[in-house]
This record gives sequence, C-alpha cells and structure tokens, in this order.
Amino acid sequence: MKYLVTGAAGFIGSAVCLRLCEQGFDVVGIDNLNDYYDVSLKLDRVKLIESHSNFRFLKQDIFHRDEIAKLFETEKFDYVIHLGAQAGVRYSIDNPHTYADTNLIGHINILEGCRNNQVKHLVYASSSSVYGLNEKQPFQESDAADHPISLYAASKRANELISHTYSHLYDLPTTGLRFFTVYGPWGRPDMAPYKFAKAIIAGETIDIYNFGDMSRDFTFIDDIVDGIMGVRTVIPTRTQDTANLPNRSSAPYAIYNIGNGSPVKLMDFIGCLEKEFGIEASKNLMAQQPGDVTSTWASTEALYQVTGYKAKTSITQGVKQFVAWYREYYQV
Repeated sequence: MKYLVTGAAGFIGSAVCLRLCEQGFDVVGIDNLNDYYDVSLKLDRVKLIESHSNFRFLKQDIFHRDEIAKLFETEKFDYVIHLGAQAGVRYSIDNPHTYADTNLIGHINILEGCRNNQVKHLVYASSSSVYGLNEKQPFQESDAADHPISLYAASKRANELISHTYSHLYDLPTTGLRFFTVYGPWGRPDMAPYKFAKAIIAGETIDIYNFGDMSRDFTFIDDIVDGIMGVRTVIPTRTQDTANLPNRSSAPYAIYNIGNGSPVKLMDFIGCLEKEFGIEASKNLMAQQPGDVTSTWASTEALYQVTGYKAKTSITQGVKQFVAWYREYYQV
C-alpha cells in the first residue's frame, strides 16, 4: 500500500508519516516548507522520518495544480492523508490570500488528484474551530457549524463542504477530522504550549487572553496519530441516509471529532508547564483576541463507535513528555 501524506514536515503530518513507515507502508510525503514558522524545525522532523527507507520526501506545494496532478498520475497512491494547510487563527486575519491559495485551491487540487486516480480513501484535516459561535458543549459532529469566526475556520468548513460534493458526485470516500488543540514533542511554535514554554525558559512574560478564562480540549500528538491510523481504513460507503445532518449523508462521506474529550482550563495547563520547568511564569492577562473562542470540548463518541478511539494521555503525562523534548531539542 502506498500513502501520500501532505504537510509531511508539519507537526501532525510528520508524526503520521513516522507511524506509517514504522508499520511498513510506502510513504511519499510532500510539503512546501514555507516560513510561517522555523523551517529548521520542519527539516529536522523530515530527517527523523528519512531514517526509514520506505519514505520519500518531496518539496512540493499543493497550490500548484499541474505539479499535483502529475504527482498523482506518476505515483498511483492507494490512500491519501491530507494534512497540508496554512494553519493559524490569528495569522488568517492579516493574510487571507494565503488561506485561499493553500486551504481552498490546494484542497481542491488534492481532491482532483484523488478522484482522477482511483484513490481508495481521502482522510483530511479539519479543525475544531469550525464550531465557531456554537455554545453547546461538548461539540458534536451533528451540531451546525455555520458561524465560523476566523477565515482559517471558514476555510476548514469549506474543505468539508467541498469534500462532500466530491463524495456525492464522484463516489470518492472522504473523511474529515476535526482536530482539537494538538500538543506534544515536535509541536508548532505558533501554538500556546510552545510559546509558553519558550517564554518561561527565557524568563519572559506570557500573554494570556480573555484574562485566563479559557479552556481547551488539549490532545496529545500520539493520541491524534492513533485516531488517524484507526480511521484511515474505515472507508465511508454510499447509504440510503436521507437525514441530511451536518455529519451524515447518503454520499461516502464522514466527519469526526478527534480530541481528548476532557477540556482543561488554560491556567491549569500553564500550571503543568510551570511544574515541569520548575519556574513560575510571569503572566500578562489580556482581553480576548479576535477569532478566538473561549472554550472547546470534543465529543469523541462517533469516532469511538467506528474505531474504538479513546485518548490515553493525561495532561500531566503529555506536558511532561513535551517539556522533556523541548529541553533536549533546544538544549535548555
């Protein structure tokens, strides 16, 4: 079996490539290695995977239609795990065209490659941010997701809708995964856990939005990879479903939350970091930022029903592993 993994130099993408390689699959990973954050971190992730002979890395941008079409025609992938995207809620406010190029056009290019080359299953990254102004918790896939509050969230919801169209028109099996605040070793520097760690070590003040009154369904990277590996072989099929709920369709299409299923107060998460580093952080409490939501909480029952998925890593365990990696990687 041959897999294409997009965003292979990214946080989740590199971890998925590593797991697939360890299980003996042939993996082609692509990434455009953009400078949204430290490229050297991305390259180091790739080096880690390249120790496996069944992995090939290609620097390629999903925005380039002809290049992606040629890649699919040449490689004849069996499965595609599409994790490449322009990430970041706040970045999307000032850089909207980047999200249109990568998250919209790039996603369509991947869908076209899949439908024209008999790919068995497309699994792609969505986001918990699609729930937007939804106040009902825990978030369930059957909830409406029609009021996103950032362009990033809107682009991810658009990915889901466009994928449904391809599933309906072309019988292409697609599964979208709504990730909830992923953290852990090799994480993204633009995300709160990494930013907090960097500031704590440097003795700098950390900015805490909404005056600390926030919670997140923090999910450890190993649990995320477990969920992806479980769902990749659960291939949606066409049904007689006429309910037309947001997560259900007669098309071979599925949407699942993938999270820890247990939200943690942001101040408690910071407390875990302080304990592991042995340093009390200087804190700057600030008003809420545009595009941010106050709380996220995933219902993972739907994913459990089809894969048996349950997150295994507690916040204390996850933070401990993240801090150990951070100290080793940055020699601090």
